[in-house]
Amino acid sequence: MKSRPLAAVAAVLALAVATPLQAQLPAMVDGSPLPSLAPMVKKTAPAVVNIATRGSVEVGGGPNPFLDDPFFRRFFDMPDQPRQRRQTRSAGSGVIVDAREGLVITNAHVIDGAEEITVTLQDDRSFEAEVIGADAATDIALLRIPAERLTQLEIADSSRAEVGDFVVAIGNPFGLGHTVTSGIVSALGRSGINPEGYEDFIQTDASINPGNSGGALVNLRGELVGVNSAIISRGGGNIGIGFAIPSNMARSIMSQLLEFGEVRRGLLGVNIYTITPDIAEAYGVEATQGALVSQVLPDSAAEKAKIEVGDIIRSVDGKAIDSANELRNAIGLKRSGESVELEVLRNGKERKIRVKLGEQARQEQVAAEEIHPGLQGAELETLTPGSDNYDGRPGVLVAAVEPNSPAAQRGLRPGDVIVGVNRRAVSNLEELRDAASGQSLLLNLRRGNTSLILPIR
Repeated sequence: MKSRPLAAVAAVLALAVATPLQAQLPAMVDGSPLPSLAPMVKKTAPAVVNIATRGSVEVGGGPNPFLDDPFFRRFFDMPDQPRQRRQTRSAGSGVIVDAREGLVITNAHVIDGAEEITVTLQDDRSFEAEVIGADAATDIALLRIPAERLTQLEIADSSRAEVGDFVVAIGNPFGLGHTVTSGIVSALGRSGINPEGYEDFIQTDASINPGNSGGALVNLRGELVGVNSAIISRGGGNIGIGFAIPSNMARSIMSQLLEFGEVRRGLLGVNIYTITPDIAEAYGVEATQGALVSQVLPDSAAEKAKIEVGDIIRSVDGKAIDSANELRNAIGLKRSGESVELEVLRNGKERKIRVKLGEQARQEQVAAEEIHPGLQGAELETLTPGSDNYDGRPGVLVAAVEPNSPAAQRGLRPGDVIVGVNRRAVSNLEELRDAASGQSLLLNLRRGNTSLILPIR
């Protein structure tokens, strides 16, 4: 066996010694300091605030759910016990978007159910916040604080964001105070996180953890490109899949909350299906892209624009539509009265149709205990063509269910649709009220794609 030349051995040793040193970045390169995010962070971080909320929820009289059932208590001749309220606290983040007016944008879920909201600035000043409005469907809320000497973030045009752009997330994870993480835009146009919401998320691998909700996702110019909202995680911590609401969507919702105190969404007035291969074959189209119009509602914006059953809507204002859900999002994020241009495929020919959107009906929710005591803790509303959950079939939507309430303990869930009571079909709150007589109810529910019967005593 030949020995290696001494020079070669020396070279190998030199390489082995030098390799670990390559991981240590030098302080200077060609006489210039290395780039750093510190100047941008110092400029933007004071615009990100901590939001602490305090509220209360009604809880039952004991750990056994049967003790909260009025029928159970009457059967065993047990005295009624007053329900108690438990104090709740939560924390999140927010972003100052208007220093002069003291406007702070955050997530709707951060302030949901809050009775007191305290905003704390980076300089440790704290203020009680006023809620201007909140929109659960996009998870955006707008607050106002009576503060001076504020720093605001400029809002970027999020439509110019691209996959691969560097971004920085700033927030208050786990109550630790201001924390900065960096990453890239991993994907754009993400949806399906909350099927009942309007979504067009920016996905990022910048670390987002509990407490970051409502914080800022900024570009390297220090502009707000998104409002951090959600993560996908098995254990509650960051695994590199976080979602932010695009700044353009947040700005649109904020302007409506400022003007109306609520969001007035556009309504096209059609029932639609996603194009499947079978539907594409039946209509003689090659691409399985778009939303098929199965019904045009009377006196709707679609009818006035002469949209027809069988039309395939391919794009909205030049943005391609791949599914019925994408069309719902695209229209639901527009303001009522806004004019949009639809690209429609009709009888194999493309045409452009301009539509002035109508307004989605604003539903008044009714406390379910007003209809029957066994439904206490649920909020109900009639499904209409303007409702988020409307699919062309009538019924009464269970809009919300308070945790640990009698309605929750009996198995009622948000998103359930009541279609019958005591063997009588119901299509609105008035019919439900008439049918809900007696101590016991037998509810016919539609839950997703399944039907079930739920007894209520």
